[in-house]
Amino acid sequence: MAELLGTEDTLFVPSGTMGNLISVMCHCSERGAELLVGDESHIHLYEQGGTSQLAGVHPRTLMTLPDGTFDLNELEYKICHNYPDPHYPRTCLICLESTHNMKGGCVLPLSFFKEIRTIADKYKLAVHLDGARLLNAAVSLNIQPSEIVQYCDSVMMCFSKAVGAPVGSIIGGSKDFIQKAVRMRKALGGGMRQVGVLAAAALEAMSDAMERLKADHLNARRFAEGILTFSSPLLSIDLTTVQTNIVKFKVEDTRISPEEFCKSLQTVTEADTSSRSERVAVLMSPYPSGRVRAVWHHQVSAHDTDLTVQKVKYVTEKYKTQLLTS
Repeated sequence: MAELLGTEDTLFVPSGTMGNLISVMCHCSERGAELLVGDESHIHLYEQGGTSQLAGVHPRTLMTLPDGTFDLNELEYKICHNYPDPHYPRTCLICLESTHNMKGGCVLPLSFFKEIRTIADKYKLAVHLDGARLLNAAVSLNIQPSEIVQYCDSVMMCFSKAVGAPVGSIIGGSKDFIQKAVRMRKALGGGMRQVGVLAAAALEAMSDAMERLKADHLNARRFAEGILTFSSPLLSIDLTTVQTNIVKFKVEDTRISPEEFCKSLQTVTEADTSSRSERVAVLMSPYPSGRVRAVWHHQVSAHDTDLTVQKVKYVTEKYKTQLLTS
């Protein structure tokens, strides 16, 4: 795995959240240190503020742009230049995320990584990559994961997302970084005697992961293009954001909430008998701002994808009829 990531060493961890937290703790060894992170990043939004709660590290946010990057001028401005003045924290770390979850699986371009590395070196900062879906990013760019990780000091990658393993993640970095990480993992309760069993499943999932992810990306695109074929005014989708295995589309009519739309996709009634697609239960997630999120993995085939398109069309047509008669 170290060779795949292009790092000196790697370490298995139970979850991506733990992997990110360990990485932050290793890079920010003093309490009150500061990290710079996107305001819509997974680390900032969905990990219970663990960097502050458990590591004592202060996050300073940067506005996340539509492509998952952030403005480099804002980044450089927000680096704390007043340290060691006792009024200010010490900026130690920049955190990146690719693919970007909240931005629908967008892939950060290599040019952005290069620019981040230049700024980090200028100010002697470390760079950590939340690469939960790193392999998706590599497949999308048609490069090896190591070609992305080369610009970072550490990386976390999940085995349990699109890769398809039942559990686990991995962090990579220098040998010194991993030695520190081993101690942090133990302190957080992640040191398990049974780790070999879990790692074996992860290695099996990795054996053909890159090829399977290509199919996931094609199926996600197939779905997005399928929605456009029936051109319903109730739904909208931006194909430029469909870069990997995540698709987000918007329910345009505010009388229908994303929660209600997702519930309808999951529901099969006795009346839904005219075609197989109507009898399919589809699981999607409601998201803020009227959006719905769908994610592809190795257990969703091209045929399943076509049935999903037809189910979305069926549900959409039902809503159109209801709204016209209400």
